[in-house]
Amino acid sequence: MKHLDLDFPDPCVVVLIGPAGSGKSTLASTWPDTQVLSLDHYRALVSDSAGDQSATGDAVFALFRVFEARLRRGLTSVIDATSTNPADRATILATARRYGVPTAAVIVPTPLPVCLERNAARTGDRHVPEDTVRAQHQAMVATASPARLRQEGFDYAEFAPGLQRLGRLGVLLHRVSDTRRRELGLDGGDGLDGDELLLRRFFGPEIARLATWEDSSDLVTGDDRVVVLEVAGDYRTLAFRRDADGEGNYGFDVLVPCPTDADADDEGECGGPAWLPAYSATDLLRAYDGQHEIGDGLICEGCGYQSEIDHEAADWEAGADNAQEQYPEAIAS
Repeated sequence: MKHLDLDFPDPCVVVLIGPAGSGKSTLASTWPDTQVLSLDHYRALVSDSAGDQSATGDAVFALFRVFEARLRRGLTSVIDATSTNPADRATILATARRYGVPTAAVIVPTPLPVCLERNAARTGDRHVPEDTVRAQHQAMVATASPARLRQEGFDYAEFAPGLQRLGRLGVLLHRVSDTRRRELGLDGGDGLDGDELLLRRFFGPEIARLATWEDSSDLVTGDDRVVVLEVAGDYRTLAFRRDADGEGNYGFDVLVPCPTDADADDEGECGGPAWLPAYSATDLLRAYDGQHEIGDGLICEGCGYQSEIDHEAADWEAGADNAQEQYPEAIAS
């Protein structure tokens, strides 16, 4: 059996134990997403709300179906639920034993005031009633010591701070670094196209995968390029600018109606392409909803309308800073 970390074998069932706000999900994020079975995630899947406690029964049912499928395939699973109740842990242990997979309990012993403070800062369906957090913390303190957990049947039991020797941060950094090297082609592969890397940098991977780059377009000149984001016939057109701010920085503009058209009669409409700088998915949404401001740096190539934009005040650094250094392929000819 190979080893997942310094102490835990692979496969292994890792059970994170702690109240809401203790940091379980942060710790869980150091494992690959496919290995983490989060009860909040399954509540959201069955009810569209991660905090819908009435959906817990259905969520547990769905989680355990996936859990057992992974056990049959000899895969590691990380259970991201409070698991402060011994009865809940017993169900997990019994399921793992049926498939002969070892188990590890990881206690996240965050002080109650910290859990309450974190929970109070949560909004919407992520907020848990305070009395529930207190009860979860009390149950953890009363029943979840390493010695008690070993008596319950866990093969390994550890406080999360003791996991320093397991190098969880190092595991996460290795995975993120490997992803970056793969995307840039630094691992010997082809890597992602430089254009896609820039789209991911500005707008995230969900937007980047929607993109179709046009080989040529009358909408741009020189080395600028047009990219279309499209889902089921709903689309927006972007222009990739190689000198977006006059200082050699790369950037994107989104095509929007000319603002003069709204106040003109049919014969007086400009109709010419107007472009609005877009530094993030939020900017794309504002343009899509028509909620952008006229003074956001809009330029119309039809009538010459132009508004000023302060690139220093805008979200420029978040969108374009160090693009050349991070994505050398994107600026290659």
